[in-house]
Amino acid sequence: MKHLMKSLAAVAIITLISCGGKEEKKNEGIQIGQKPAATETPTEEPAATTKPSETIDLTNKGVGPIKNLVLPAEIDQAMAAKGMEVYKTKCMACHKPDKKFIGPAPKDIFLRRTPEWIMNMILDPEDMIQKDPLAKALLIEFNGSPMANQNLTEEEARQVLEYFRTL
Repeated sequence: MKHLMKSLAAVAIITLISCGGKEEKKNEGIQIGQKPAATETPTEEPAATTKPSETIDLTNKGVGPIKNLVLPAEIDQAMAAKGMEVYKTKCMACHKPDKKFIGPAPKDIFLRRTPEWIMNMILDPEDMIQKDPLAKALLIEFNGSPMANQNLTEEEARQVLEYFRTL
């Protein structure tokens, strides 16, 4: 019992000594995982770091066969239902409707992209990645995982687009 009490007292004393009264010295050297401290204040603001998937570009129509597409005010529910089926079979392996996965989520895509850009990306992702700056940036953001060309017809792509309007 005496041995146990002496051990507990020793642990308590060591704990108090290690925790109390020492002044921490700041290490000015570079440590792993830290950037060196700047010696001068920058004169310019750093560029905004908006991810390509969050970039809003409602003027770019992309590269491909769709040059102009006007969407009606009303969503065609029958077309959207067909689009949902195409999406489930051809797109869901990489795209989740409302969260980032292997590729970006299509939810609220119309707040960031034109219908033409979306259709051109669905119809010919290879050409878009080669020629469209935003598609190139998305490829980088999504770790170099290119969108697979599912060889959808324009009608199927339009159905998927209509489904996106329901998300």
